[in-house]
Amino acid sequence: MKSIPNLFTLLNLFFGCIAVILILQNGIAVLNYPDGSQFISMPERVGLASLFIGLAGLVDFFDGLVARLFKATSPLGKQLDSLADLVSFGVAPGMILYQLLRLSFADQPDGLDVSVGWLLPALLFPCAAAYRLARFNIDESQSYGFKGVPAPAAGLLIASLPLISWYSSSQTVKDLIVNKWVLYGLIVVVGWLMVSRLPLMALKFKDYGLRNNLPKVALLVLSLLAAVFLKWLAVPVVFIFYIIVSLVAQAPGAETGRTTGPSAEGPDIK
Repeated sequence: MKSIPNLFTLLNLFFGCIAVILILQNGIAVLNYPDGSQFISMPERVGLASLFIGLAGLVDFFDGLVARLFKATSPLGKQLDSLADLVSFGVAPGMILYQLLRLSFADQPDGLDVSVGWLLPALLFPCAAAYRLARFNIDESQSYGFKGVPAPAAGLLIASLPLISWYSSSQTVKDLIVNKWVLYGLIVVVGWLMVSRLPLMALKFKDYGLRNNLPKVALLVLSLLAAVFLKWLAVPVVFIFYIIVSLVAQAPGAETGRTTGPSAEGPDIK
């Protein structure tokens, strides 16, 4: 029974690996309209990969709860969770950024032959996630909060971009997502947020009183409303609101209160 939480963590890793496969199998194609004009297409496998990253996030959310339910926390679980998170919320989103950068250059003359040097900044994202996860693993001073944006939150933000692009009816939104300068900015800003020491709250409840948990309740309510009215665009909106609410509340401490089990950095509720 004590192995069940680790199986959840390995399922997180499994879904992350599937996402990487789908992203790297994807190819940018030049297609023709009936009138002879051309357009650049990226098959929907990147969008499917985003869904697998979302599944990894869902599993990562629950493995901490399972660990506490079976009283199966362990140092092995903590290390295993960070390794899984690096793939699912670091490497896989980094590959999405890589493909989106390719797409951003594809509209330019000879854009499909762009130098790989313009695409390598995408790899800074998994590097930032790795640094954050490693720092978290050796920091025992944190409870009921985070120092910097957790890797799962940052990874899910990037994973939402292809889905926003596929399903948005706004051409402006679509253009922004494949704008190379916007993507470079996201890499820098989100990467910095991960390695920073900004005091951010975790979705863990010390008690059931509204007064002590008001910022978290407000965030959950906004998330539900945003999901209903904004659909996939709700992900970046909630991400920004999460940072603002956390900074206003000046959440003390740092990352998760569970320091010895799977999903140590996951947003499980305590």
